[in-house]
Amino acid sequence: MRPQNEEQVTFLKDLASSVQPDFWHPPSVHHIAVQTDVDFRVSAEQANYVQMMLEQNKMKHEIIVHNLQEEIENQLDGGKHFREKYRYTRYNEWEKIASWTEKMATNYPKLVSRIQIGKTYEERPMYLLKSGKKKVIFMDCGIHAREWISSAFCQWFVMQAVRTYGNDKVMTKLLDNLNFYVVPVLNIDGYIWTWTQDRMWRKNRDNKTNSDCIGTDLNRNFNASWGGTYYMPSKIYCGASAESEPETKAVANFIRDHLASIKGYISFHSYSQLLLFPYGYTNAKVPNHEELERVAKGAVEALSSLYNTKYVYGAAAPTIYPCTGSSLDWAYDMGIKYSFVFELRDRGRHGFLLPESKIAPTCKETMLAVKHIANYILSSAQ
Repeated sequence: MRPQNEEQVTFLKDLASSVQPDFWHPPSVHHIAVQTDVDFRVSAEQANYVQMMLEQNKMKHEIIVHNLQEEIENQLDGGKHFREKYRYTRYNEWEKIASWTEKMATNYPKLVSRIQIGKTYEERPMYLLKSGKKKVIFMDCGIHAREWISSAFCQWFVMQAVRTYGNDKVMTKLLDNLNFYVVPVLNIDGYIWTWTQDRMWRKNRDNKTNSDCIGTDLNRNFNASWGGTYYMPSKIYCGASAESEPETKAVANFIRDHLASIKGYISFHSYSQLLLFPYGYTNAKVPNHEELERVAKGAVEALSSLYNTKYVYGAAAPTIYPCTGSSLDWAYDMGIKYSFVFELRDRGRHGFLLPESKIAPTCKETMLAVKHIANYILSSAQ
């Protein structure tokens, strides 16, 4: 649905306060605005009441997912059975991804090495795949646990890089002159939780307060105009302080330690089909706004050339919604002037439950956009 005026915005916010829906887009009731697409999930018990209220208030709406559990089960081809093998065209559990990172470093020692950059709240090792000491593009996926297609892309990217090196002219040129530091799953604890307990979980699993309110939104926990959402049950809770979370601190410390060589930062999320650049915490334009806009435009055109998938691009705050404490803005303010965020497929039909049949086409088209950005950074970054 899309509120057409302030009266409808107020109605949706009032409705949200009474039924406490799970917001998919935007991630919080605070971000609802006129002409903003709004997707949310309610329980089966609340569905009829919510639909009645929407109709009474003349809110045009569409029920996209009628049975969430059925949609969750349908996301995995063949269900959860017969999934022993790791595959790039499937969503893989963390244990398989961790083993895959080790295998990539073992099988392609000249191109890939694996290092541990920290530990999660639940003491799981956080791995980064890297190579060499040239200009670097830092990439992370899975900062929000339920965005499975994000982590699938980082794995696909590494696979394509090592398998096509020496054959694909563009990838060979990029790997000969650039290094990619890739974190395939940033929010490991939350990712595991989405496989075992709650498919719709977004945050990490921090429980420092020993309360029922668990987790911090890691993409609100970076020191970039940090603050804003201090209400702990919120899905966008920003944490007790900037970099309060071990996952955030591990990434931030690694980037700070390698800042001299890191020229680009790309984070992958879902969903909405957007390519965003700073700022998210203000509507003010960054000094190289026009340059980032040109790069984003070229990347989106490259992406759409394969399957005609339509992306919107622009600065984060005016394009999607304002937010503080994001990794995008933090990376830019640290001096990484080519910083981008992808919101991958789709635009809401499946939302966070993008079927496995969509992994390959999503990753193939996104590879074209990433290559475009990387090529630009290679030729332009000092």
